[in-house]
Amino acid sequence: MNKVTVLGSLNVDTILRFKRFPKPGETLPLTGKSVAGGGKGANQAISAARAGAQTTFIGKVGTDQEGDFMLRQLTDSGVDDQYVQHSDTANTGAAFILLDSSSENRILIDGGTNQQVTPEDVEQAQTAIAASDFLIAQFETPVAATVRGFELAHAAQRQTILNPAPATKTVPAELLALTDLIVPNETETETLTGIHITDEYSMIKGAQKLQSLGVANVIITVGSKGAFWMRGTEHGFVPAYKVHAVDTTAAGDTFIGALSSVLKTDLSNLDAAVRFANRASSLAVQKLGAQPSIPTREEIDEAGRA
Repeated sequence: MNKVTVLGSLNVDTILRFKRFPKPGETLPLTGKSVAGGGKGANQAISAARAGAQTTFIGKVGTDQEGDFMLRQLTDSGVDDQYVQHSDTANTGAAFILLDSSSENRILIDGGTNQQVTPEDVEQAQTAIAASDFLIAQFETPVAATVRGFELAHAAQRQTILNPAPATKTVPAELLALTDLIVPNETETETLTGIHITDEYSMIKGAQKLQSLGVANVIITVGSKGAFWMRGTEHGFVPAYKVHAVDTTAAGDTFIGALSSVLKTDLSNLDAAVRFANRASSLAVQKLGAQPSIPTREEIDEAGRA
């Protein structure tokens, strides 16, 4: 069983569903509204835990009902929340997900307490980081906290996984130097490298550019097409499973969490781990909501036997 620590965000998601996005100045009725747990960090931690990893979370919530709700989402999925701090100066993070009838989504985020996570908060979890096989982080919490977490992981000779989302053009060189595996989607890859991802050739070029920035191992996820991986000079492409997507909100997060649950620390099974993660992601997009859609190990294995 892999041991995984996730440093990241916790958001309460409000999902607004409608037939199509309104034009400027236009008013349209909703076809549905729901609330679910979310946040890229929490999604990835819950995915890792449900896929079988012993998982610990580092983050921050408010002293509000939303914070209590998010802690229940973690613990109900078996995630250790002892390193989730509380703040009385900001509200728990929130996201508003706009979802049309074709399952295209647009997301607005209020960072709240996620933006208050500090390097000192991360240092309190040093024991958990040192005991983990992988430390995962994203960009919904301050970069300084992530740098400190990755420093602690490398000091303990542990592997780090960076999901550079939401996309940003300015990633500190020191963070990339501490990253063992980077997992952007095609949009994030273009933002980081300037290379537009259209085919496998452009994926190779994008991955090589990321390697030139200091990250030896790369996975580029390309939604319904699948995922490209590069480990050193080796590379491959794993097609996605063909399913009817209902909500793609947590697809990438499910992929990363599931990947971390089966990936070997030397990344020698990267191709097989990507296939497993693709299968988990294909199950997630068939249900509504971020965390409610994340599959268990039993569901992932059963889909593999089908």
